[in-house]
Amino acid sequence: MTTQVRASHILVKTEEEALKLKKEIENGKSFAQTAKEVSLCPSGQNGGDLGYFTKGQMVKPFEDAVFSMKTGEISNPVQTQFGYHLIQLTDKKD
Repeated sequence: MTTQVRASHILVKTEEEALKLKKEIENGKSFAQTAKEVSLCPSGQNGGDLGYFTKGQMVKPFEDAVFSMKTGEISNPVQTQFGYHLIQLTDKKD
């Protein structure tokens, strides 16, 4: 069976902003609430939830990061052509 992951993300313009937000989330701020407040991606309105996806559906840097994460983990900033993402892996199905 193909591995499926479910992830949420927050998209911002700069690495500095992503690092600041990661620190706030690690100190107890809600990932979903932060996504609603600041994410540049339309998924922000859903708390950043991207639903389930498999390899080949996301841009490579994002995909490489998310498929190497553990459930519940929040990534360091990941740069793509869209900006900088903080990614939270919420589920993985093998």
